[in-house]
Amino acid sequence: MPVALPRRWHLPLLWLLIVMALAAGLGMRQPQPPDEPRFVLAARAMVESGEWLLPHRGSELYAEKPPVFMWLQAAAHQVVGSWQWSFLLPSLLAALLSLWLVSDLARRLWSPRHSLYALGALFCTLQFGLMAKRAQIDMVLVGMTTLALWGLLRHLCERRNLPALWLAGFAAGVGTVTKGVGFLPLLMVLPWLGWRLYQRRRGQPVDGPHPASLLWLIPAFLLGTAVWLAPLGWALLHEPSASLQSYAHELLFKQTGTRYANAWHHRQPVWYYLQVIATLWLPGALLLPLMVKPWWRRLRRGDQRQWLLLGWAALVLLFFTASPGKREVYVLPMLPAMALAVAPLLPGLLRRLCVRRYLFGYSLLLMLATGALGVMMLTDSPWAQAQLARRAMPDTLLPVFGDGLLTFAIAVATLAVWLRIRRAGTLVLLTHGLLWMLYGLVLIPALDPYASASAVMRRVGTRIGPDAELALVAWREQNLLQADRPVREFGFKRPWAEQWHDAGPWLAEAPDKRWLLVLDKAMSPCVDQAQVIEIGVANRNRWQLLPGTAWDAACHAERAGANDEED
Repeated sequence: MPVALPRRWHLPLLWLLIVMALAAGLGMRQPQPPDEPRFVLAARAMVESGEWLLPHRGSELYAEKPPVFMWLQAAAHQVVGSWQWSFLLPSLLAALLSLWLVSDLARRLWSPRHSLYALGALFCTLQFGLMAKRAQIDMVLVGMTTLALWGLLRHLCERRNLPALWLAGFAAGVGTVTKGVGFLPLLMVLPWLGWRLYQRRRGQPVDGPHPASLLWLIPAFLLGTAVWLAPLGWALLHEPSASLQSYAHELLFKQTGTRYANAWHHRQPVWYYLQVIATLWLPGALLLPLMVKPWWRRLRRGDQRQWLLLGWAALVLLFFTASPGKREVYVLPMLPAMALAVAPLLPGLLRRLCVRRYLFGYSLLLMLATGALGVMMLTDSPWAQAQLARRAMPDTLLPVFGDGLLTFAIAVATLAVWLRIRRAGTLVLLTHGLLWMLYGLVLIPALDPYASASAVMRRVGTRIGPDAELALVAWREQNLLQADRPVREFGFKRPWAEQWHDAGPWLAEAPDKRWLLVLDKAMSPCVDQAQVIEIGVANRNRWQLLPGTAWDAACHAERAGANDEED
């Protein structure tokens, strides 16, 4: 922070910047693929049907993820009353909770001064800010895992604290039924036991709670998982339908153990997460080599805090590296622990000229990149036009993007001149705040009609008129979510040929008032191509609209192929 400000203002002003940056754009866009529409669709079905136990995607059960995140979205809608304003709230609140927990832990483990450094380090990581502004399960998972770490560290590092331990176990249980890896904070027991063994071998006294106290984690964890598993088990016992059993088997086995041990997609090499850390963990990622020696000295001294934080982070990295299926968001729960481990080193690092120069250069690089892109868009460069054409977006977006990017670049340049290299840490904080405001207030709202299906579905509603009936074949969740009327669908994961078997007779019942929206790759040979309307492109999918009169009821040709494997 600038030296002109009293130290007591630093933390409140940083919190103001964080809240403004992460909340920017709330209510200004629709859910966007791949994950957001399916979660909101399931949450909307819960609100409309009153069936909250089992999430649905249209007429089918949605068995890829547990319903806890969808419960949170549905609850947010009940409070706010608008899906557009509420669907991002669980991620935003989970991000703010994670930041507060890290700030509080830094204050407890190190000092009130280090609270500012831990908070700033976590906020200034690109991956954290990006996921805080997306309606995906992962940020809520991070909120649960960070809460579990908060309870464990208070019990293991401060003094025997059974309420904090119970909270840790319960949060890990709720995290597990939010996303299967929510149990990971419990692995912190292993580096704690390793630290005790190391201290005894050095002849040092071992303080802290008795290992037997950790057994309280087991009932607390089971209680957390019972938030969802208990009502699911009750339903399986009292209504053991085939669809419910299939749902439970898919979710509890295929989407957990099978997905981890024998992933069928996102297969990546062993070194994949090193690439993720080197890019999505910027700007701090390039400072990690400078922290190896001080971390090693603290570990050799037997610093319990670093043993637990770094040991747990290493175990999480090893756990996800061992699986053949890898995604960048899997290592997101490590970030709060890494921010805590970095906090005591940051004051010394920021006094080094080379570190300040690197952070200053990082901000300048962002400024130059966004400024160059802004100029290219404002001058209608062929490259910028080609990028929009490839995504079927209009040229009218160029001045919107250009103005936003150029304004950001000018603001960062002004800050760089004012703060200079001496306050490079403050410059990075403000640069990231401006970056997420640009993202939330300008870029994503401008992209929204094309990144979501709202523009296509708006054209569909206008073309068929308010009194027509609409059905979907080979649809995506955003089509059903953003339609302007009740929509008939014939299953999401069913093969396309089976969907057409039901869609054809439905069209034939009232051909003058019924319409069908279908993915171009799934079009049936029994349709009169002369009546097919090219209605638009969304998310690189081309959609076609046809009236009921285009269906040939006497045709029995099959449409080969099944729906795409869901990611």
